[in-house]
Amino acid sequence: MSGSCFAERLSDLVTLTPAEHAALERLEERERPIRRGATIQRENDRTGDMFVVRKGVLMSSMLLDDGSRQILRFLFPGDLIALSSLAYREAPETVTALSDATIAPFERATLSDIMAAHPRLAALLVVYSQIERAALTDRLAALGRTSAKARVAAVLIDMRNRLRAGDKSIEHSFTLGLTQEEIGDATGLTAVHVNRMLRQIEEEGLIARENGRVTFTNERGLIRAANYVDRYEGLDLSWLPAAH
Repeated sequence: MSGSCFAERLSDLVTLTPAEHAALERLEERERPIRRGATIQRENDRTGDMFVVRKGVLMSSMLLDDGSRQILRFLFPGDLIALSSLAYREAPETVTALSDATIAPFERATLSDIMAAHPRLAALLVVYSQIERAALTDRLAALGRTSAKARVAAVLIDMRNRLRAGDKSIEHSFTLGLTQEEIGDATGLTAVHVNRMLRQIEEEGLIARENGRVTFTNERGLIRAANYVDRYEGLDLSWLPAAH
């Protein structure tokens, strides 16, 4: 695969210059294939390389004191892995492949050089981080204040939206690619409860399921049920510095 997946992600926000594209391609000069279930980074390990997801789906998670797992976010092509490595000596989260995938490792010094030479890319990295922070805040609020049905519905919408960012042909139907246990670890529910909520959402005519695929049959109703906010909308990027 040529080009930069991260550049494609940022291109959804602004039109990048050829120089900015070329700079970001430096982050993805090396590729590493990984198998489903492989751990890329383990919580509390010494931080090292950062990564860009080029193919596949991964997740970041934390292990709680009682031995349970909390999934923090799902990672898709174009996402940065281990962004927290810029600030911490030890990794605050574990990153695991949910499918066979390809990642591109790069050193923090490479990103530092790019940010120094291209201030607008540095500013876009701040924007990217804030989008992720807002999405995590939404999930935190959902865990504490919304129903089980709303939490599961929100995961379905977020998965569809993130998958569609990399494949514009996806509209209402997509392969979910998550187990009920994984949905449960993202929503604070048991797999049994997730199964019950999926059946309820389906019985209410909001989705249809077949052979691992989910189809939104009433997307507006599903969004209402989820109290979902798309954090990639409503951005104000008028303050960005000029491209170099």
